[in-house]
Amino acid sequence: MPGGQRGGNVCQPDPLKQHGLPKQSLIRKGWEFDKVYSQGKRLHGKGFTLVCRTNSEGRSRIGISVHGKIRGAVKRNRIKRIIRESFRLDRELYPPCADIVFAVRPDFSLSAPVDISRFVASLAGRHTNREA
Repeated sequence: MPGGQRGGNVCQPDPLKQHGLPKQSLIRKGWEFDKVYSQGKRLHGKGFTLVCRTNSEGRSRIGISVHGKIRGAVKRNRIKRIIRESFRLDRELYPPCADIVFAVRPDFSLSAPVDISRFVASLAGRHTNREA
């Protein structure tokens, strides 16, 4: 096909890409995780910890770390998908202009993006109340 396009109308933007989570919104390198862990503030939730560090990129980025005691790749990957979806849908609940590592502990039990967003919102509310 011309221009390397596969199917679909070339003139119309893909509606799914408008609401996607680009790679620039993810923390992917080990040294980036290390920097957040060493310089970030920790917010402890039920079965997870958010480690946040401000950045100069103008947007929030998320990295996900799942504890090794959570057995099975299918389960670990499902947890990561749910967390990414929560971040994609409710980005305003997460700290702005920050690198965020979502560290999942073995007692993590949330199974829907809505549950995660609710707990993140409560953590962010407690965090802002403490700073005020």
